[in-house]
Amino acid sequence: MNKLLSLSIFLVVATTSLGQTIVGHVDKKTKEFFIPSKPKGDYKIFGYQYANNTTQKMICFSSYSYDVSDNLNKCPLGSYFDTSLMKEGDRILYLGMVGNFAKMSYIAGNGKKTLFYFPKGSFVIK
Repeated sequence: MNKLLSLSIFLVVATTSLGQTIVGHVDKKTKEFFIPSKPKGDYKIFGYQYANNTTQKMICFSSYSYDVSDNLNKCPLGSYFDTSLMKEGDRILYLGMVGNFAKMSYIAGNGKKTLFYFPKGSFVIK
């Protein structure tokens, strides 16, 4: 019984400590968000309509081809493996923190701006 309980606790702690993979980067000077081509490991990052992960998924970055190829989550801003595969001229800017989320601006090549929010654990500022 004690072994089973110990194993269960270990699995819960180990699984929780893995958390979300950090694959995104924000350039400290330009505030531009990017995900390098072919980052290590598996990942899936959603940007949400509001600073709440129960709101509409606006954009997806994923290492899984089924997420990206058919825009499985129907994200209005699209689904990508990394930022280099976004449409030419499109970019993402970091605007600041809102609680546990980062406020981001998706700027299309034609100048149209769309706000969305990434969970703060999905990127680092360098």
